[in-house]
Amino acid sequence: VEQLIVRRGQPFTINLHLRSGGYKPGGSALNLTVETGNCVFTGLLADINSVPPGYMVSLSICSPPDAPIGRWRLTLGQGGLVEFVLLYNPWCTGDVVYMDSEEKLTEYVLAQDGIIYRGSWKYLIPTPWNFGQFEDGILEACLRILEMNPKCLRNPGKDASGRKNPIYVSRVLSAMVNCNDDKGVLLGRWTNDYDGGVSPLSWKGSVEILRNWDTNACQPVRFGQCWVFAAVACSVSRALGIPCRVVTNYNSAHDTNSNLVIERYVDENGQLVQKSRDMIWNYHCWVENWMTRPDLKPGYDGWQAMDPTPQEKSEGVYCCGPIPLKAIKEGELTYKYDAPFVFAEVNADVHTFMKRKDGSTEKIISSVQVGLKISTKSVGSDRREDITHLYKYPEGRELPKCLSPEKRVPLRMNYSKYAENLTEDNLIRLAALLLDYGTREAYLAVRNIVLENPEIKVRILGEPKENRKLVAEITLQNPLPVPLQNCCFTVEGSNLTGGQIITEKLNSTVEPGQDAKVKIYFTPTHSGQRKLVVDFDSNKLCHVKGYRNVIIG
Repeated sequence: VEQLIVRRGQPFTINLHLRSGGYKPGGSALNLTVETGNCVFTGLLADINSVPPGYMVSLSICSPPDAPIGRWRLTLGQGGLVEFVLLYNPWCTGDVVYMDSEEKLTEYVLAQDGIIYRGSWKYLIPTPWNFGQFEDGILEACLRILEMNPKCLRNPGKDASGRKNPIYVSRVLSAMVNCNDDKGVLLGRWTNDYDGGVSPLSWKGSVEILRNWDTNACQPVRFGQCWVFAAVACSVSRALGIPCRVVTNYNSAHDTNSNLVIERYVDENGQLVQKSRDMIWNYHCWVENWMTRPDLKPGYDGWQAMDPTPQEKSEGVYCCGPIPLKAIKEGELTYKYDAPFVFAEVNADVHTFMKRKDGSTEKIISSVQVGLKISTKSVGSDRREDITHLYKYPEGRELPKCLSPEKRVPLRMNYSKYAENLTEDNLIRLAALLLDYGTREAYLAVRNIVLENPEIKVRILGEPKENRKLVAEITLQNPLPVPLQNCCFTVEGSNLTGGQIITEKLNSTVEPGQDAKVKIYFTPTHSGQRKLVVDFDSNKLCHVKGYRNVIIG
């Protein structure tokens, strides 16, 4: 790399070649000044060693483990200047982001790819993602996020001092990954109108998003939804040295009035009526950052929930967290930051009301629960880890009252019936409303049906070697009863595609049951395990994602 990048609490060495004269220990003076954010810093430790005949001086420098992160300038005497970037150091025991497991550090700091869970709690869909925090230009973009944050623009010195603390930095990132209050990275869009941008489902990783934002004068990238916001926040956190992971909460509540209750209204056909801003998302993603919490009483260190998706304002800004998972589990709702909102996401009660044609409303019985199957990628494997127990104690499943004998009604859904109404999420919402004319009670059952996408098969031809061209044969079978047209495969992978997205369009139509097949060429630049992320798009079958682990020798 062209710039010096070091971690705090870890010594590094600079060799100085003197233009004239020699350095004499005890007889020569060498004045050092270090500064960041217009603040001169005095906590740097320096050890000077002269190599005979004294024309080269070896300068060993170590920052304290609580030094502010960011860009630094080291001035030597009258003319020497060394610029370097200082990052958090989760390998250093004195750093508040210290993590004592090499396996976890590999997963939560060094891994450039991962899996984000989507779908529904009954059908979890693992989606591959390229975090790419070590790709060219990404650290520069991450530092620019810190520098464009309104707190830094108002008071650079105070902001630079605040960067000692990952609590402060996590809160800044939560606000800056969305653009609602500032020149943040992503603009959210939750409708099917993506004019002026692209669908959130089209992103395969964070690299293109961060590069677009950085190279286009910090104009927001269009568009994002929760998993995109969370993934970008994860990339930035890992790039800065904070251990981070993306988590998914199924049946996630969005409590707008802080009463810890979600109120839903349906009509006499079971269709949702928009009377309350409260929502229950089939899933919602956020991130967890690892750090100690010296601002709280002992026992609340470790994973902290932080949510960059703009939902509700916190201290006047669209951000959320960080809040210890233990605080959510124990119901400590006065703890910083935004404990009531995150608590409601996983624990809110749900009250459902039916609004009749005459304008009257009545409470009905519903079986909806929030906070199910909270999921993240396992350490060192592609398996799912269920972390629900970190957010809440086990709870008994509340039965919906039901009539006896039970009545099952089969429904047949043909593609021709739902094809034109299918959203990009491949979801069908099925609601059944049962009215008891004897007791006047109403029972509502709702189910989200996730349509299964076909598998993308990736076959690597040849032996994967560093700096040797490889071929990936990519195949997808058309499962629909109609032809697929305007088909396109795209591929991305950290240290595999040079930080670029490779695109291959199919000129021919893919008939029902027929394979869409392409060969894509790429050259890996680093050894180790890498993930090749593949996306397929067509006019009928949108954004099918797959991946393949590639071991580079």
